[in-house]
Amino acid sequence: MTTQAHNKRNYRSLVSKHKLETFRVVVKETDLMVRTERPLQEETTDLVLKHRMALERYIGDHPDFADRLTPCPLDLFAPPIVKTMMQAGQKAGVGPMGAVAGAVAEYVGRDLLAYSKEVIIENGGDVFIRTTFPLTVAILAGHSTLSGKLGVRIDSSASPVGVCTSSGTVGHSLSLGRADAAVVVSASAALADAAATAIGNAVSDKADVPCAIRLGEKIDGVLGIVVILDDKMGVWGNVELVRLR
Repeated sequence: MTTQAHNKRNYRSLVSKHKLETFRVVVKETDLMVRTERPLQEETTDLVLKHRMALERYIGDHPDFADRLTPCPLDLFAPPIVKTMMQAGQKAGVGPMGAVAGAVAEYVGRDLLAYSKEVIIENGGDVFIRTTFPLTVAILAGHSTLSGKLGVRIDSSASPVGVCTSSGTVGHSLSLGRADAAVVVSASAALADAAATAIGNAVSDKADVPCAIRLGEKIDGVLGIVVILDDKMGVWGNVELVRLR
C-alpha cells in the first residue's frame, strides 16, 4: 500500500541475471521500476496516467474511498482498477487503498504485455512479474538479521504473479503492525498487496507470527506467505526461499 512518494528507493529488490531494459517512471505518488524487452518509457507513462486518472476521478467523486481502513461495498459502476482494489480489500479485510500499489503495478503490467512478453514492475515493494525465465525477489526486512539474506524465487509461468510486501519498519507503506516484512505471493498483485497489508497489521510481536500466517491462509487467492519480525520467520504455502549472496 503506497501512501507517499520517496525520492530514494533503496529497497528496489529484484535479482535477475536476465538482460532486460530497466527504466523508471514517476507520476505523482506512483514510482515504478520497470523491466521490459525494450525501452517503453512513453508507453508506460501513458498507462500510468490512464489508470491513475480513473482512480483519481473516482476518489474525487467518493472522498471517503481513500481514507477507508475497512472493506467497502463493491461499486459495479466503478472503473476496473477501483473494482479490483475493492474486491482485494474485501477478501483481505482491509480498505481498498491497501491494494493500490499492487493494483497499479498489475494493471500497467498487464497492459505492457501488448508490447513486451517479459514485464517486471516494482511499485513501492510490490512486484508484478510475467517472465519466461526464473527470478528472485529479495526480502528486505528492516533491522532483522534476515534482511537481504533471503529471496522468493519465482519460476517462469504462463500467468502473471504478484509478490507484495508490507512492512512496519521499511519503506513508505502504511502498516498498523510491526512486521519487518510480510510477503505474499498471489496470481493477483492487487490481492497480494491487500493480503500483505492485512498480515502485516496482525504482527505486533514475535508471538503473533503464527496467527498472522493463519490469517493469511484463509484469504482466497493467496499462494504463499513469508512473515519476518526480528529473528523470527514464518512461512506457508507455495514459496521457494533461496539464500542471497
